[in-house]
Amino acid sequence: MTRFLFVVPLLLCASAASAQQQPGHDACARDVTRFCRPVMNNGDSAVLACLKQNRPKLSKGCEKVLTEHGQ
Repeated sequence: MTRFLFVVPLLLCASAASAQQQPGHDACARDVTRFCRPVMNNGDSAVLACLKQNRPKLSKGCEKVLTEHGQ
């Protein structure tokens, strides 16, 4: 029982962390696939630069996420 009580909070924290990351990821996932596929394996900074370069073509959701994060 003690082991169960220890594992549940860890799972809740993990799901909360992924839930916080998920909306931005979901909003830009299609744009990344569409415009930035060639640089997807080059790291986050390469993908971000690609998104910025293609900003006029981005979906409204992805544009909003970039703006909200100061990009």
